[in-house]
Amino acid sequence: MTTAFDFEKDISDLESQLEKAQATQNKGKVNLSSTIEDLESQLKKTKKNIYANLTGWQKVQISRHPERPYTLDYIDHIATDFIELHGDRHVKDDKAIVGGFGCIDGQTYMIIGQQKGRNTKERQFRNFGMPNPEGYRKALRLMKLAEKFNKPVLTLIDTPGASPGLEAEERGQGEAIAKNLMEMAVLEVPIVCVIIGEGASGGALGIGVGDKVLMMEHTWYSVISPESCSSILWRTWEFKERAAEALKLTANDMLGNGLIDGIIKEPLGGAHNAPEEAYASLKTAVKREVKALQTLSKEDLIEERIAKFSNMGFVNEADDE
Repeated sequence: MTTAFDFEKDISDLESQLEKAQATQNKGKVNLSSTIEDLESQLKKTKKNIYANLTGWQKVQISRHPERPYTLDYIDHIATDFIELHGDRHVKDDKAIVGGFGCIDGQTYMIIGQQKGRNTKERQFRNFGMPNPEGYRKALRLMKLAEKFNKPVLTLIDTPGASPGLEAEERGQGEAIAKNLMEMAVLEVPIVCVIIGEGASGGALGIGVGDKVLMMEHTWYSVISPESCSSILWRTWEFKERAAEALKLTANDMLGNGLIDGIIKEPLGGAHNAPEEAYASLKTAVKREVKALQTLSKEDLIEERIAKFSNMGFVNEADDE
């Protein structure tokens, strides 16, 4: 385990013991087969116990793991003949959002998603996965292109939020996101949205209106990040763990509240531990959902999509006294 969080300490310790035992065994001087088997069994049980009982904040940490697959990783492994398209035809090409046509097992999709960076240079180039208005306008342009050619849309969401800079606001950040919500609601092709990492605020929702909204198991989706919520309510980030629990931002919470349509199971320990398994799980889920959606007429597709989002939330009316 190259990067471990505090709650993974027991796992790291067992992995270290296992590596030492295997190294000794490989030298051929001592037979440690029984010890290795015991350690492997103990490691598996420990992993299952820890990852089955993660808190909201721990899920947030896993969603931000530096080795977790990003949008382009998923595209590279689930799609062929991907052709990236650039620019919003107004300002410039926003590198925080990538998109283009790609083929998944014979079906052409318009695939759009936020892209983070692996190192400092890439993070700056991608603006840490935080799109500017031109990014959302590019995404909408590509969705309309998909509609023109009658191709389903797949969006991969992984952002700490829309770019908060002054220039982004000057160029109409709020309007760009709002227009995407309006246009996606009535797009005449199937839309499947998958949260593959962080799903923060309008930055995520700007490409998050779909017929089916799915979350990878160890991701989060909320109107605000735990740190920002803590800083607003308590004027400090120290209560981020408490904020994460209060926000009910995990996949299980979101499904229970009727805000998403399904959860994509991740490999034990998170998508970064076995990326190939994560790619396969996402691909299977997307193909299944799109196949079902393609049986609907354009009218039914739009009607059900609008109804889905209109029916979210609950209202309690107090009796007048």
